[in-house]
Amino acid sequence: MNIFRLTGDLSHLAAIIILLLKIWKSRSCAGISGKSQILFALVFTTRYLDLLTSFISLYNTSMKMIYIGCSYATVYLIYMKFRATYDGNHDSFRVEFLVVPVGGLAVLINHDFSPLEILWTFSIYLESVAILPQLFMISKTGEAETITTHYLFCLGLYRALYLFNWIWRFYFEGFFDMIAIVAGVVQTVLYCDFFYLYVTKVLKGKKLSLPA
Repeated sequence: MNIFRLTGDLSHLAAIIILLLKIWKSRSCAGISGKSQILFALVFTTRYLDLLTSFISLYNTSMKMIYIGCSYATVYLIYMKFRATYDGNHDSFRVEFLVVPVGGLAVLINHDFSPLEILWTFSIYLESVAILPQLFMISKTGEAETITTHYLFCLGLYRALYLFNWIWRFYFEGFFDMIAIVAGVVQTVLYCDFFYLYVTKVLKGKKLSLPA
């Protein structure tokens, strides 16, 4: 464990908590892409199947269970408890255009052709693009609530910190995972536009909007 991984995990956890609190306190999921949240739930489910086969540490197990539990809780709030506030008209990204190619890529390019390894690889690839429905939704509506932008910022920060984590591990542990690194770079690049708008608008008290 190094400082970049720890702060990355905490940033990821903060993003999840911010989103849940936003929905619960406002009693509304307006502006939140349910499709992105379903994709994240799928990411955590397929990535952490090793919970059934191995134990690494209490921290590792706890974080995995929190991610899975919170992702399904978010999906429940959006599609069940506060379904009346869900904006399905703007959440229109075709997720099959992400899931199908990612699934095919995971079968073709992986570290080991076994069910658990393919599913883990699938989760890595899918996470890199799972935020696209949310960004697409913001682009269609033209703006996002400040609390939603904080969620997105923490999510992007988590991924950026993990890039530094991999650099650290390469130099100090000799660890190198091309699949995780390439997917992480792709995901970070997707947030670049958002980071710029967050700094130039949200931090100055303005509403964030993405170019259509």
